[in-house]
Amino acid sequence: MTAAAGVRRPSLGRRALGAAGEWLPALVVFVLVVGLWEGLVRALHVQQFLLPKPSTIVRVCWTQRHQLWPAGWYTFKEALGGFAIGSSLGIVAATIVGRFQAMGRALMPIFVAANAVPIIAFAPIFGAWFNPISPSSKMAIAAVLCFLPVMVNTLRGLQSAKPRQIELMRSYAASDLTIWRRVRVPTALPFVFTALKVASVLAMIGAIVGEYFGGTFGALGV
Repeated sequence: MTAAAGVRRPSLGRRALGAAGEWLPALVVFVLVVGLWEGLVRALHVQQFLLPKPSTIVRVCWTQRHQLWPAGWYTFKEALGGFAIGSSLGIVAATIVGRFQAMGRALMPIFVAANAVPIIAFAPIFGAWFNPISPSSKMAIAAVLCFLPVMVNTLRGLQSAKPRQIELMRSYAASDLTIWRRVRVPTALPFVFTALKVASVLAMIGAIVGEYFGGTFGALGV
């Protein structure tokens, strides 16, 4: 029997306890924050329209679930569409900018300037370009918010490949496409997934803010 075979793997119970131990501090902090929030609102008699109690939020979410859940699903579809469009365009733009550096130097200032525009300024513009009742305007806002984080992180990942890896591939007479597929894309994947996590939150924010400036009554932001 080899030494590797003699090493025992941790049991399922130990792995479950280890995972629970990692999440336990965050769960304790969450419970403490919610309890402190509830206690301060009750003790200071804060008006409900300023800061409702967590118990009130949970009760309303349950009692009005027939209105809130369909509205949440409608807004989620808008955010999901904008997330898919913005993230896809961001990955494509990063691929083009990483491959053609001259084009990247020309386009990057435009991308950064578009990202600097406040989301509140985008909402009326896209409402005028698209039908304000249609989900298209909300998807466009969410796509704009998702575009730059995904593009910048993907570009950073594509450019973070080690020169030794690229030189090794070139020593095997690998083409640029092969180097891109075998070296740069795998190196960029952690950066891409990190950007997608950030973009998922921004997409939901963009959809809700877009609905605030116009939308159907069956949405969360209206």
